[in-house]
Amino acid sequence: MKMNQKEILLKVWKYIKGYRGRLGLSIALASLSVILTLYAPVLVGAAIDYIVEQGKVEFTAIYQLLLRLAAVALITGLCQWIMNLLNNHIAYGIVADIRRDVFARLQRLPLRYMDSHPYGDVVSRVIADADQFADGLLLGFGQLFTGVLTILGTLLFMLSLNPAITLVVVCLTPLSLIVANFIAKSTFSLFNVQSRTRGRQTAFVDEMIGNQKVVQAFLKEEETLTSFEEINEQLERCSLKAIFFSSLTNPCTRFINSLVYAAVALSGAFAAIRGNISIGDLSCFLSYAKQYTKPFNEISGVVTELQNAIACAGRIFELMEEKEQLPDKQEARLLQQAEGFVNFEKVSFSYLPGQRLIENLNLKVRPGEKIAIVGPTGCGKTTLINLLMRFYDVTGGCIRVDGVDIRDYTRKSLRLNFGMVLQDTWLKEGTVWENIAMGNKEASREAVIEAAKAAHAHSFIKRLPNGYDTWLTEDGGSLSQGQKQLICIARIMLLLPPMLILDEATSSIDTRTEMKIQEAFGRLMEGRVSFIVAHRLSTIRDADQILVMKEGSIIEQGNHEQLLNKKGFYYQLYYSQ
Repeated sequence: MKMNQKEILLKVWKYIKGYRGRLGLSIALASLSVILTLYAPVLVGAAIDYIVEQGKVEFTAIYQLLLRLAAVALITGLCQWIMNLLNNHIAYGIVADIRRDVFARLQRLPLRYMDSHPYGDVVSRVIADADQFADGLLLGFGQLFTGVLTILGTLLFMLSLNPAITLVVVCLTPLSLIVANFIAKSTFSLFNVQSRTRGRQTAFVDEMIGNQKVVQAFLKEEETLTSFEEINEQLERCSLKAIFFSSLTNPCTRFINSLVYAAVALSGAFAAIRGNISIGDLSCFLSYAKQYTKPFNEISGVVTELQNAIACAGRIFELMEEKEQLPDKQEARLLQQAEGFVNFEKVSFSYLPGQRLIENLNLKVRPGEKIAIVGPTGCGKTTLINLLMRFYDVTGGCIRVDGVDIRDYTRKSLRLNFGMVLQDTWLKEGTVWENIAMGNKEASREAVIEAAKAAHAHSFIKRLPNGYDTWLTEDGGSLSQGQKQLICIARIMLLLPPMLILDEATSSIDTRTEMKIQEAFGRLMEGRVSFIVAHRLSTIRDADQILVMKEGSIIEQGNHEQLLNKKGFYYQLYYSQ
């Protein structure tokens, strides 16, 4: 959902409100700094008026004015230093709050969102767009307030000196505002395109780096380079357009500001000739004219950065506006220790509306049963697992655990009763010990070692440089795919949950180790409900029930011998292997 500038600014203001105290102090310091900066030309003008002619210079008065000028400069510098510190705290504090909220939002988004959006684009919003927003916000606080206050203060000081010349300045000012406003409106859409294209590029780079082995294995380097070059060129084109149009602001406003300065100088000179203004006051007026026009140049630059910042903030808030997964019901129950009665009652589900996947699926599972799920790719095997874990909710019918619809349990308590080992291994950055104890941080070291032994991972872990204290990166570093999978299996061996889900859990393990793991799994599954997604049918011959799925429906059901005797679809699958 795209948001307009007004909506984005209102959301930004909600975050700024939390820093009202610091913001108020920053504005007060900016006001004091501006007043003192504008007071300095008055002192300089007065000093000039004390230089009447050669031999008649009032040095004592000038010395007093110079001391006051030095004090003004010192206090102004101190105010600006404190103001910059406050602005840094405000800007980066707001961005930290936004990042915290957007990351918390990610934890509450349904898995459907992550499955349908490139990870790199999401990362770009949380990291790159937030950085761009911080830079724009910092410039806004640092220069926008000071610039606006300088303009207003300068006008007041000029009015006190000579209203007629001030009128000339005021009449020419709208030209600068009109030009800046026109360019700012044009650049917002361009910066919006730029931030979106940058997100696409980040997503593409993330995908290619994560799948570099696949790219090289299929000799797709040139094709990848071509695709990257296309996105890169698009980013270059839209960036150049945005920067070109935004860079017009400064020279255009500088031209108009030069006209203002020339008009002040000319009208002031005539006023001085007529005796309506002193030379010191004219010098003061010219200084004010310069100070008056300078903020317009700065503000024009700030406006450009703010357009970019607002566009980036829009992408962040779009992510934060995504619908969260349905929360647990208020009266949701806690599933303490599941007995293992699992029923699928007329279950229907599809990832996309109108695209049929699972329809009218019925299944009864009793405690201690081992249920194997087989079938061709895309038949819905992994989808059943997603529904059991409530990564997705059914669109029709219901799934019951111990007689209760799983939607009436809290997600946390339901998932704590399942142990999962997937074909895709997942490790976090940390030690081997921390990875095994991920689901039970209170586990003793002895318990972790016993779980590793049960998973036949202990022997290779002991050979690592620091054993169980060896530090692993999130991709496992130098560990093989099979070793990473053994660590994931050890994780489940430690938890001993009442229900198990094994999705090709031994796919990356050698045959000899697999036989040992299957033996360990056999002991682990005793008395527990187990759902096994299998491609190698030889591994599930001892299953209590084998569900043969095709196009989202269970077309055959029974044990290994019964299904072979039917000589149906399972018979064909088994002997094709």
